[in-house]
Amino acid sequence: MILFSPDLELILENKIIMNKLIIDVAGEKIFLMVIINKDIYNITKENTKNNYEKLTLIINDFLKSQELKLRDINKIYLNRGPGSFAGIRNSLSIVKAFNLTNNIDYYCYSIQDFKGEKDIKYENIPELCDKFNIKKNLINPILFKLKLFNVRNIEQVCFERYSAN
Repeated sequence: MILFSPDLELILENKIIMNKLIIDVAGEKIFLMVIINKDIYNITKENTKNNYEKLTLIINDFLKSQELKLRDINKIYLNRGPGSFAGIRNSLSIVKAFNLTNNIDYYCYSIQDFKGEKDIKYENIPELCDKFNIKKNLINPILFKLKLFNVRNIEQVCFERYSAN
């Protein structure tokens, strides 16, 4: 019996498939890389406001070009800067949504986290995050309970904050 877990990995013909997505929008280009076991694929796009708004589509199109879907990704690595604030904010929101909807762990790194490393490449980011103990799911989502109240024939919506733990 296989139970669902965030650490569940796809096993195909006794081969563990570990798909990692690296997203970097902090610089002049939007950079996406997917690592499928030892195979590496990447793309770059112009880092414009228009592309910020289409980042989810760009990610989905990139995954589709590698015959992957978002649910096939096991871990996401996101550059948290320094760099373009708008791009980082937008990409973090998207990655947090992926985490909530698909239970994909994410790691927010900065090149500055890897002090003393000489040869930093995107394909090394997952191992560097492990080596430097970068925490997963850096920011816990705020969850709300939705309550409807009927006050004098007017429905009011009230959100109450609660902890998922």
